[in-house]
Amino acid sequence: MLRSIDHYIGGSSFASGERQSDVFDPNQGSVQAHVRLGTAADLERAMDAARAAQPEWAATNPQRRARVMFNFKALVEANMQELAELLSSEHGKVVADAKGDIQRGLEVVEYACGIPSALKGEYTVGAGPGIDVYSMRQPLGIVAGITPFNFPAMIPMWMFAVAIACGNAFILKPSERDPTVPVRLAELMKEAGLPDGILNVVHGDKEMVDAILDHDDIKAISFVGSSDIAQYIYSRGTANGKRVQAFGGAKNHGIVMPDADLDQVVNDLAGAAFGSAGERCMALPVVVPVGEQTADALRAKLIPAIESLRVGVSTDPDAHYGPVVTRAHKEKIESYIQMCADEGGELVVDGRGFKLQGHENGFFVGPTFFDHVKPSFQSYQEEIFGPVLQMVRARDFEEAVALPSKHQYGNGVAIFTRNGHAAREFAARVNVGMVGINVPIPVPVAYHTFGGWKRSGFGDIDQHGPEGVRFWTKSKKVTQRWPDGSADGGNAFVIPTMG
Repeated sequence: MLRSIDHYIGGSSFASGERQSDVFDPNQGSVQAHVRLGTAADLERAMDAARAAQPEWAATNPQRRARVMFNFKALVEANMQELAELLSSEHGKVVADAKGDIQRGLEVVEYACGIPSALKGEYTVGAGPGIDVYSMRQPLGIVAGITPFNFPAMIPMWMFAVAIACGNAFILKPSERDPTVPVRLAELMKEAGLPDGILNVVHGDKEMVDAILDHDDIKAISFVGSSDIAQYIYSRGTANGKRVQAFGGAKNHGIVMPDADLDQVVNDLAGAAFGSAGERCMALPVVVPVGEQTADALRAKLIPAIESLRVGVSTDPDAHYGPVVTRAHKEKIESYIQMCADEGGELVVDGRGFKLQGHENGFFVGPTFFDHVKPSFQSYQEEIFGPVLQMVRARDFEEAVALPSKHQYGNGVAIFTRNGHAAREFAARVNVGMVGINVPIPVPVAYHTFGGWKRSGFGDIDQHGPEGVRFWTKSKKVTQRWPDGSADGGNAFVIPTMG
């Protein structure tokens, strides 16, 4: 009998909902579990638990809330192998990548451990005669996160760690494709000392998402997924008066200048384009060599490197990457490969039809490489989200800057060069939210913030770091005066003015 993945509400599992969705074993192509698809009634049960718990949690001083985060960090580290294997078994990424997924989430938990300092407001003594002005950051109340399949540990932790440390209760709606690890994280939060009802996990599809978007008592929503859905989440959520950050798709470019170290570029591209089977918004699926000589030299080095990549089951320690998450996603990737070939791209390495002995029904896609891709191609304009690298040749530096700048997505970009002036100029001019200089995947560290531009991000505030604290709190400003008690009432109430 297949296991059932239930909701986690009020500190315990809750089995509700007749509708279910299959959770696959991507290595075998078979169903390994069923996850319940919740309703508005299930969300309301989670909201009841959150309402009961949040006021006392908000009143808990930040230092005590931080201690829960310290405990949680230690528990995740102690259970790292178990969590990584669970994640790998449902997603398909190799165990080493799964550990990286968890570790990058933990880095935001580490930032949340410093929440007492991050929540400090501003203070001005003597703004007027006997008058002080100060500000404080207070939690919003009950907030929510809707997370994607590709980072089932990292992105939930990016959201709930800061939100909960700030004093909110959190409703997490993870992807129904790989939902076990988010539930396990909630269990570890309870073990770390988090009160029941502060972190609830509800599973579901569009019905649950819409219930979250429409619920009056949910004050803020963070989302990561495709751009079309991100725009929908942002539009419907803000129309309902909520604070919303919604991060969408990407088509990140790697610019290769003529002076770049091509051996290092090839090594970086192998990991950035094909790691995690390309299923990440910060992958590097487009390489842009500047000049034909650079392009030809890079191509000559790329082909053997790509052909030597090892595709294996997610538990293979020697595999560079494993299967993709579902059969439907495998078919979508392969349809993009055919599309690019039909559009005139030169298919140099074709990953379709890849079979792994003993796992012939697994959702595997071999590494694929196209040359002579044009900006007019639909396959270039859209996100493939698979192990496919497209080469777009640029005549000069100006064209190389223009390609990512004009693209509909503006998540990340990288430039490979030894020329400091070129790197500085590129970073200043490119119309993209996150820039790497000789760094192929420019995800900022946890105490900075993460977020793309254009159709990669909807909303004004980025994730984690100081921006995360701003998103999950509201600022209250206080102007106070304490009269001296004299008969004349003390100094007149005067606020300084201009002039």
